[in-house]
Amino acid sequence: MAPNMSESQSLTPVSDWTDPCNNTMAWDWVYLVQPVYMGVICVLGAVGNAFVVCVLCLQRKHRTVADVYLCNLASADLLLVSCLPFWAVTVSQEFHWPFGTLLCKLVNMAISANYFCSVLSLVLVSVDRYLALTRPLSFGRLRDVARARRLCLAVWAASLALSLPTLLFRTVHRFPQLGVEACYLDFPHGAWRIQRNVTANVVGFLMPVPVLAFCSCRIVAALGRSRVRGAALGTGLGAERKATRLVLVVFAVFIVCWLPHQVMRFLDTLDYFQMIPGCLWGYTLDIGTQVSTYLAYGNSALNPLLYVLVGKHFRNRARAVFRRLLTRDTRNKSSLTIHLTSTVRHNESTKVSLEHLKIQFSNKL
Repeated sequence: MAPNMSESQSLTPVSDWTDPCNNTMAWDWVYLVQPVYMGVICVLGAVGNAFVVCVLCLQRKHRTVADVYLCNLASADLLLVSCLPFWAVTVSQEFHWPFGTLLCKLVNMAISANYFCSVLSLVLVSVDRYLALTRPLSFGRLRDVARARRLCLAVWAASLALSLPTLLFRTVHRFPQLGVEACYLDFPHGAWRIQRNVTANVVGFLMPVPVLAFCSCRIVAALGRSRVRGAALGTGLGAERKATRLVLVVFAVFIVCWLPHQVMRFLDTLDYFQMIPGCLWGYTLDIGTQVSTYLAYGNSALNPLLYVLVGKHFRNRARAVFRRLLTRDTRNKSSLTIHLTSTVRHNESTKVSLEHLKIQFSNKL
């Protein structure tokens, strides 16, 4: 059995790595496929999320609260995919970690914080859409960009605090029987393993998902009522509806990508108490954890595609940003051309004046 690949990887104790129940062919498949998969996610996620962050940051006019939350979500995804190359190299070397203890701690803490930051950002943006469509008059004053930025900072602080066990217990240790130096979670007591799983299940799923589901249901109902009446609920409702559809799709994809991983976390807790013993069960849990982790990480690369494919409002914003950049570039080129032209004319006139002075001086002589 391989050591913990990351914060989201298998939690099986290191002493069980050489369990004869493991299927060597399956782990060979992991060593071959996983680095390639993470490389693709890294490239797509880095380009896509950097593009989203640039568009939302450069478009300063008419910036909404939803834009702040979506930019925060894209930043968290960008952080995650930036950490994946470390693990792609490590898995390709059969989980040998060559980057030292400090990066072992920081990289995996960033991966852990990304999950909590993503789900909490989704909660914020869903609540914002709910208030915008169903309580525009009652809570309109609370929906301002400055307040949204402060909430994003609070989300990052909470995510980092929840990831502190990773910073404390991640370490690099050499295992002679495997011939590798592995970056793994060295918990001083098994209770920390339970705490990690329960925190991920409760704080990262069981608490936010009901809130997300409630807001989504009320949002869909509000949109349905507005269509039936054929009238706007407030100024700019068309833009609110477009942003809301994007949020609903992002939420649905988040559930599809992360639900299997949450199930595997829960099953790992059952495995700790040996509630379902057996060789086949342990093997299934190991491989299932790997596959569910791939799917979960893929969410960070899918979100930018959703913004482009589903978010018509985002596409318009992107066009406006690029149009402004192209216009500015054209103006700069025109200014440079005019400056160069004037410089050339000035040089020519200076040359003519010098030649005229020479002629006058020759005539006097």
